[in-house]
Amino acid sequence: MDDRLRLATLRIHMPRSIWTGEFSTRHPLIRLEVLNRHDVSRDDSVSDYWIAGVPPGVWANEISRFPDVLHVDSLAGVGEGCIYRVTYRNPGVVYVYRELRMPLQFPLRIQGGLIEWEVVARHAEFQAILAYARQIDPQLQVVSIRRRPLRSHLPLLTNSQQELLHRAMAAGYFAVPRGISLTELAGQLGKSKSSVSEAIALIEKKLLESALRTSTVTL
Repeated sequence: MDDRLRLATLRIHMPRSIWTGEFSTRHPLIRLEVLNRHDVSRDDSVSDYWIAGVPPGVWANEISRFPDVLHVDSLAGVGEGCIYRVTYRNPGVVYVYRELRMPLQFPLRIQGGLIEWEVVARHAEFQAILAYARQIDPQLQVVSIRRRPLRSHLPLLTNSQQELLHRAMAAGYFAVPRGISLTELAGQLGKSKSSVSEAIALIEKKLLESALRTSTVTL
């Protein structure tokens, strides 16, 4: 039995029947990040998306007109974009992950009809996901792939998240008592307070989820 995790990044052309595939194909310069996903019902989900473009809420009307979109809320402007909460009918990948009893890894990055999809799975599950991905896009690219023992698995932070974590720690943001305020940290980074707050919350969520796992990762 292969007791190692595959940590892979796939780059896939998205079906245009999915709203993010059609939207990002129409607007190839616009960046999207899928931040999370939660079940609304067996066949419907809700996710928060960061989408580039100002003023805040500029894309809400267009998104609401896609056939698989059920509801859109514009939540807040963050950086050079906005957080949108979208309720939608599940794409096929949700059922694949549900059947394999695996969590999706976030954030997912989308631009120009392409999604960068991070996969963390044991051998059998990885092969099942890869087979599904090839049905979507036979020309998919495996951007990177690594293997690690299950016992050494750590939360997958993106490069930008790792950099932010290191800079925040160096500045004393996580010290007790705190050595720098969120406003001061954002000023040092040259970013808005809200965008830094959102980014740190995502990092803390990944670290907390990792800490709550047992020594054997169940996928």
